[in-house]
Amino acid sequence: MIDIIIDTLLDSIRTLPFLFAAYLFIEYIEHKSSDKIINVLKKYGTFGGALLGCIPQCGFSVAASNLYAGRIITKGTLIAVFISTSDEAVPVLLSSPGNFGTILNIIAFKIVIALIAGFLIDLILKKNVNNKVYENYNSNNAMSHMCSDCGCNDHSILKPAIKHTLSIFVFMILTTFIINLIINSIGEENLSTLLLSNSIYQPAIAAIIGFIPNCASSVILTQLYLSGALSFGSIIAGLSTGAGVGLLVLFKANNDVLDNIKIIVYMYIVSVISGTLIQLII
Repeated sequence: MIDIIIDTLLDSIRTLPFLFAAYLFIEYIEHKSSDKIINVLKKYGTFGGALLGCIPQCGFSVAASNLYAGRIITKGTLIAVFISTSDEAVPVLLSSPGNFGTILNIIAFKIVIALIAGFLIDLILKKNVNNKVYENYNSNNAMSHMCSDCGCNDHSILKPAIKHTLSIFVFMILTTFIINLIINSIGEENLSTLLLSNSIYQPAIAAIIGFIPNCASSVILTQLYLSGALSFGSIIAGLSTGAGVGLLVLFKANNDVLDNIKIIVYMYIVSVISGTLIQLII
């Protein structure tokens, strides 16, 4: 037990500088470009949503949920943002040197999936963006929409960067410890059996985990992938449903519960099919 604790702490501490650097950069982007980001979502629709959603954290999915509730963006744009969002996966991968190629592959696959899923649903529904706009919708309340739900609405980038770094660092320690403890207790083969490793059904399980509406899902999925318990197709499936608190905001902002459920079901089907195909091909 002591060896597991020591190994977990040492592995986690090594990642801390990389994790902080990643969050500092992310906070800079979100604080300096929030008004431009909202305009891109409104102007470029699904294409803009797929590209912006791949930027780490769930701020963009929160903003997209509010914009969709006001019918400023299409359902396809919202889904594109949700699917391309990876929440905390990219910072966690960046904190472990040597994963840059993996990050690029994950982002590329998710953007392609997001574009196809978004354009397809808009083509099926054939609905145009409503011309309705929020009154006084400027960069200040845009940032409020993006940050109010994660508690990082601050004028400086240092404080929220430290806050995100510490919260994810603690969560990484806990998840790493639990995973190491499970592997040590039941063995790698039994863990692989539990997660249906090398099975075409694993992406379906990962996609369910991805729906956990906070950073927990992306951190867990990433740690499992780094430990070798999840296939590349499975982490793509899991991260494609992992829109973070954006899903919670959708249910809060959009009163049409049936519509919200349809969005979730569509995301799940697209994510599972995509993850399964990737697992079979790669």
